[in-house]
Amino acid sequence: MSLFSSLTNRIFVATAALAVLAIAIAVYQINVAVTAQAENELRRGLEEAGMLVEEHRTTLFEHFSREARLVADLPVIKAAMATGHPPTVQPIAEAHQRSIAADLFVVTDPSGRVLAEAGRVRMPVGDEVVAATISQATSGHEATSLWPVQGAVLQVVSVPSYTGPELMGTVTVGSSLDAEALGRFKALTNSEIAFALRGRVQASTLDARYNEQLTQLIASPTVTQIELGDSVYAAVSRPLSLAVTEGVTAAGTLSVSALILRSRTERLRFLSDVHRRIAVTAFLAVMAATLLSYFIARTITRPLGVITATMRHMAATGDLTRRLPERAEGRWEDEDARLLASTFNTMTDSIAKFQREASQRERLSSLGRLSTVIAHEIRNPLMIIKTALRPLKGVNAPPDTVRAAAQDIDEEVVRLNRIVTEVLDFARPINFDRAPADVNALCADAVRATQSECPEVLITLDLESRLPPIETDAERLRLALVNILTNARHAVLASTAATATGSAQGVATATRGVGQGGGGQGPPPIRVTTRRAGTSRVAIEVRDRGTGIAAEDLPRVFDPYFTTRRTGTGLGLAISRNIIEGLGGTIGVTSRPGAGTEVCIELPAAVER
Repeated sequence: MSLFSSLTNRIFVATAALAVLAIAIAVYQINVAVTAQAENELRRGLEEAGMLVEEHRTTLFEHFSREARLVADLPVIKAAMATGHPPTVQPIAEAHQRSIAADLFVVTDPSGRVLAEAGRVRMPVGDEVVAATISQATSGHEATSLWPVQGAVLQVVSVPSYTGPELMGTVTVGSSLDAEALGRFKALTNSEIAFALRGRVQASTLDARYNEQLTQLIASPTVTQIELGDSVYAAVSRPLSLAVTEGVTAAGTLSVSALILRSRTERLRFLSDVHRRIAVTAFLAVMAATLLSYFIARTITRPLGVITATMRHMAATGDLTRRLPERAEGRWEDEDARLLASTFNTMTDSIAKFQREASQRERLSSLGRLSTVIAHEIRNPLMIIKTALRPLKGVNAPPDTVRAAAQDIDEEVVRLNRIVTEVLDFARPINFDRAPADVNALCADAVRATQSECPEVLITLDLESRLPPIETDAERLRLALVNILTNARHAVLASTAATATGSAQGVATATRGVGQGGGGQGPPPIRVTTRRAGTSRVAIEVRDRGTGIAAEDLPRVFDPYFTTRRTGTGLGLAISRNIIEGLGGTIGVTSRPGAGTEVCIELPAAVER
């Protein structure tokens, strides 16, 4: 069957082709217009940068010309020239050079002999233009000139100094167009700048290895492009001439060429992003037009809308069992849409069935684990109670036997009550009674409670004195700390028992008491530390030197009913985590077998009211 034999296919293909053609023409025109605009902006920017360079350089030169005339008329400089003594003139020249911030300051006598030279640029030696400039000034005429120096172009004005009709000498002031000046021009114009004199580039903000290439642009009157390294630059050459006023003579050439360059690669980089966005937009528009034409041709807009709404509701609520509403079969109902709706409903029915079965299996599994743990934990105390009752069956049981049996029964009843309490604490929701509390006092209280049960294991406190209060349920947090410290105590006792070599030391080797320091020869068996954790949180760390936790068991330490102790219920850390997280904190465990375990708790500090 031909592709165009179906009216649906013809509508779809015609609509999609029209959309693609219209979008392609629009994209082409936009690209052309944006590129042309960017090129024009680049040219205008170069012209404006050239004007700024000219204005700034002219202002700078006029400033130094005025300063040179003023200094030449100062009596102190004339008196110094009259001495003809360079050591006398030098400090005066240096002082005036600093006051006007000139790059070059030279004082000569009437014969042109240099009496003093100051500034960060040295006067070129042996250059004809330099000699001509000084000569014109000593002949009584103010002279301006451009001197080439290493890595710079020096703008110079040389002014004669008279006392009445007598020529006392000359004052020459220069401003350097060097790397420092170029840096100012670059910051002013946001462009790369180069200065050329006598057909050679003397100074540039670009790398010196490009000077030969830049020399080719000196005489170019229009904007040209040049490739320097990895970038293409648009460049324009602009002659900068020194203004010669009446009574001022020129020594040598008075024109320096300024090359203004802007990276075309960098300036037009945004076009790549524009083109990419236009291409993505065009692609999305084509796809949207294609899909729209297809949906219109297939007349399934409404069925798809129902399915989409249902799936959106499922994503928002997490209810994967929601069914599509049943629709009556109609003449214009699409068969594919009906099949899709039927399949969707079948899938949701299967998901609902699977969820029910999974929930049932989870309940049975949880009940089985809980029953196993409780049965195991209760059986041992019951067997001990049964054993303790056996001697009491005799008629004349000794009082010592009765007391021992009663003590055993009492201990096992306490143990049974603890098991039931832990199971209930884990199963029921926790209601917190929050209030500001002193974390150091809570830690000390938890240590005392743990120490009272087993004073053989030393627990030390290392508390930061200036901790902020925390917003917490003090009793619940104390319970969590006691659970953690109890686990640490058991780990230390197990480690002590494992390392004992048959001597009578046992666990009694641990130092008794609670203190602020470690004591003994090594680190304490258990250390509780408090500290700040950032600006708004407080950390509690419990470190022990116990047996540690195997790497494969570490991810499961917070799982309910998971324990490595024969007499443990596996609920202590699970309850502790519920408490800490319910208080808005975090708890983490790191451990190495044989090296000990560290539990780190972070809690939010109380909000200042």
